[in-house]
Amino acid sequence: MARNIFNQPPKEDLEVTAAPPAPAKTSRLPGSVGGLRDSLREITANSIRDIDPDRIDIDGLRDRLMLEDGSINELAESIRKHGQQVPIMVRPSDQPDRYRVIYGRRRLAAIRKVGGTVKAIVRTLDDDASLIAQGQENNLRLDPSFIEKALFIREMQEAGYKPGVIQDALGLSRQGVSNHRVVIEQLPDELIRLIGPAHGIGRRQWGDLAALSKKAPLLDIARETLSLVKNDTPSPEKFQAVFDSASRKARGVAKRNTPSQSSVVRDASGARLAMLASDGRSVAIKITRKDNPKFGQWVEENAEAVLRQLFDQWRNERGSGG
Repeated sequence: MARNIFNQPPKEDLEVTAAPPAPAKTSRLPGSVGGLRDSLREITANSIRDIDPDRIDIDGLRDRLMLEDGSINELAESIRKHGQQVPIMVRPSDQPDRYRVIYGRRRLAAIRKVGGTVKAIVRTLDDDASLIAQGQENNLRLDPSFIEKALFIREMQEAGYKPGVIQDALGLSRQGVSNHRVVIEQLPDELIRLIGPAHGIGRRQWGDLAALSKKAPLLDIARETLSLVKNDTPSPEKFQAVFDSASRKARGVAKRNTPSQSSVVRDASGARLAMLASDGRSVAIKITRKDNPKFGQWVEENAEAVLRQLFDQWRNERGSGG
């Protein structure tokens, strides 16, 4: 399978009393994948089994960034008090009397802490159908963030899934998949792990951060910036802190890389009047009193009026297309 940078089970919301939603209809699902649509509609209470968690293997692609253990503990406590209200989905393994999880990794981890059996829907699905079920269930229960979707897309592509299957799994168009992939290709995996899922941070913001990778060392900046913030800082705030630091660094590099230029201004006879200097930040006129003391004094006394006159002249020329 594909390289996996996720460290912990995928994030899901707390147990709720609603039944597991069926995936949206799609006309693109052929063959065995098309059977998923009808199969999920047939899920009823009678199809739910109680299975020993030790008989369920966690494999396949993961669609969530790392999650704090405290969140798993919170879900475990909810299940301890109210029971497991939402089943997970598994499929038979190649090994006898064993199963492979399709979705519900976080619920499975919580029940392993609580003890007892896990309520699971058992479906015989191939890899494509399992991936679609996983993606659609997670999209309906708790919409993954932009960067989580981008990572999941990359994992699916590297695992060899066809474009149509990837689009169905996340409910995206071909252009939507491309938009996610363009951003993820420019960002180091470690940078994403440091920031986290950053719910609420969309494609434009992640794209702006990715664009800064050409102007500043994003990973070094992220390590330094996030070492100064608290560990429990929300992920979106971590993103903003890294983005602000990278932006400042990029502006500083741009200023240092802007070459300064200077020239001598002379009168009609060739005598030196002043020095004109410019760079990326300013334009300066320097008059040396030694060269022309009376002219320097006059400019000092009339600089405000002369600058206003120059400004008005520039504005009039610009307004007339000059």
